[in-house]
Amino acid sequence: MIQSRTTIAIPSLVRIKSGALEKLGIYCCRYGFNTVAVISSSDIPAAIMASAKKALAAADVQIQQWFNCSEASFEQAQSIFVSLPGDVSAIIGLGGGRALDVAKYVAFLGRLPNIAVPTSLSNDGFCSPGASLTIEGCKRSLPAAMPFGVIIDTDSCLAAPKQLWLSGIGDLAAKLTAVRDWKLAFHATGEPVNDFAALLSDATVYQFISRPIRDHEGARLLGTALMLNGIAMEVCNSSRPASGSEHLISHALDQISARPRMHGLQVGVATYIVSRLQGGQTDTIRTLFETTGFWDVIRSDPFSTSEWIEATRQAVTIKKGFYTVLSSRDCVDEFRSMLENDNTLTGCFVA
Repeated sequence: MIQSRTTIAIPSLVRIKSGALEKLGIYCCRYGFNTVAVISSSDIPAAIMASAKKALAAADVQIQQWFNCSEASFEQAQSIFVSLPGDVSAIIGLGGGRALDVAKYVAFLGRLPNIAVPTSLSNDGFCSPGASLTIEGCKRSLPAAMPFGVIIDTDSCLAAPKQLWLSGIGDLAAKLTAVRDWKLAFHATGEPVNDFAALLSDATVYQFISRPIRDHEGARLLGTALMLNGIAMEVCNSSRPASGSEHLISHALDQISARPRMHGLQVGVATYIVSRLQGGQTDTIRTLFETTGFWDVIRSDPFSTSEWIEATRQAVTIKKGFYTVLSSRDCVDEFRSMLENDNTLTGCFVA
């Protein structure tokens, strides 16, 4: 059920440009964040860490504590929260998705502003109203606050491995099938659709598709699109604008696969297949993936056919009451036929 909102939280501070990391301290000072705690990925490049420290020091922003985050778990977030200094005015999340989710949740627990500084664009999680954390090893989506600020340095994002870039493209393309699933749910069950959130989500994809090039302008477009999709979820208080049957398949894979892959890569392939089940937008998705080299990275490390068929079978049980095209009929045989006969998927799966 989509719930009405009396207020909608959106980032007040947004910088998506080359050299943004070098001005991190200046941005903090403008909003009175003079004492901060930083939660960064444990494997963050030394140059990025040094640049962040230098930027904060240059603006006389005091780092009260720097935490290295090795896992996206509730337990780690709780541990960091307990040891958080009392005079911190903001939490900065720096690095990949694990650190950003932990930072977002710690800030939520402490009722503190959170500044998200992603160093890659692998998914839309850096600007969403939830945190994906494990609790005793089981992945959960926990409520959290939207970040107060989003700072994306396009230099850092372009320096990250291309696989992360393609993962972000896969997660972005999923908005096309997610919104279509949402509308299918309306016709089948009466679940209301927030038209503005759906429109915003769709627009984020086409904004990037207009220029899907891996350069500074492309990074600005992809970063903006992923951020706006997070805001679409906040607008309707639901994951519907961003997550549909393609995400259910990926979640099932995370549970059953001997070697789960990057979220956006799984979701992207599932998006293409789901678009065929839905009967729309397949050509748009295929062309985007061909243009960006998405299929090439999938073929370099193919998925297991049997795991994907089983994941499709289990996907409908992942989220109770969440109607998608997978709920409309038994899609397993259609899914199997596509894996075996769709020329676009040649080389993407092995027995």
